[in-house]
Amino acid sequence: MAGKAKKKSRPVVSGLVVLALVATSGYLTLELRKQEEPGIAEVRNVGVLDGAKGSGGGTSEDRGEERWTRLENPARSVLRDGDGRIQAVFTDGARSATLTGPARTFEEPTSTSSKVSTTDWVRLMPESWKQGAEKEKWFKEWYAEYKGSKEDDLFAFAFQYVAGAPQKKDEQGTVYAGDANFGPLNTAGAEGGDLRLEQSDFYDYLGVQYPFRDGAIGTPEAMRAKALDCSGFIRMVLGYRARYPLMSADTGSGDGLPRTANGMARSDQGADVLPLAGVSPTDRPSAIDQLQPGDLVFFKLDTRTKERLDHVGMVLGYDTEGHLIFVSSREEVNGPTIGDIGGVSRLDGNGYYAKTLRSAKRL
Repeated sequence: MAGKAKKKSRPVVSGLVVLALVATSGYLTLELRKQEEPGIAEVRNVGVLDGAKGSGGGTSEDRGEERWTRLENPARSVLRDGDGRIQAVFTDGARSATLTGPARTFEEPTSTSSKVSTTDWVRLMPESWKQGAEKEKWFKEWYAEYKGSKEDDLFAFAFQYVAGAPQKKDEQGTVYAGDANFGPLNTAGAEGGDLRLEQSDFYDYLGVQYPFRDGAIGTPEAMRAKALDCSGFIRMVLGYRARYPLMSADTGSGDGLPRTANGMARSDQGADVLPLAGVSPTDRPSAIDQLQPGDLVFFKLDTRTKERLDHVGMVLGYDTEGHLIFVSSREEVNGPTIGDIGGVSRLDGNGYYAKTLRSAKRL
């Protein structure tokens, strides 16, 4: 994405704050309104994890106070408690699962007024989900371990790289978390071009070599230390931290998460929640009801990339104003953010990212 000729340093901002759920606010700043452009029908949502409004009706199986329901579009199994409240959602072909847990709030006050207060926790299962997996031993053991758990999930990992996030080191002294940049300054770029260079992967941030399963070795570049571009950020969170298999490039032997946003979007990994129809403005999804926390969302921002999708983020949830928010690494903010610099982080409405959304996937 193109940036301005001069870049300010990143402000210090708080990371993850654990709070109670907050009431919906009608507050909307004038600056945010300016970024909402008219002319295209707005996309509205019926609710993240609102299984009662899913299609297909489905069948249920009573298990004491809990019951399982099957829903479609995408095909998934929903676990509810005795009062019908959703406890977890598991999607066919995906390893990511959304569980209901303790309430917490994510915010970035120096970059946005948005706050996402949620009880959704997104974790990776050891195997991809399929109908009837609730009866299998691996799932029973996994769910017993993570039901109600406060152990770091994908969202906790993601916010360990926003501006001001403290450093974390492993036993070898490698810094594996902390305030991340997007990439080094593009000192040779022409005016109007990218302000910062892309191609900073998770091993660049770490500063250590990474052996991929296909035999390739990821070798960090010193100038990219502590940097994560948009897909590098997703690979850090899902791959290096949550242990989803990683590919060394977009193509090659074996399965796993490809290197680029375009590779991820077109991969056969996981379940396509919003199938990719094309990259033109008319290919914007007409509805985003199917999205839920943890989904990867893909954008077409730059005409220079032709048929390639060029940005990826992760759905976080609804903010306190009722907008569906995502987190991604961006050059305008110089790192991972839910901020509004360069475009509000909303998937609904007619803002910059809402209009450039093209597809979504649940890994």
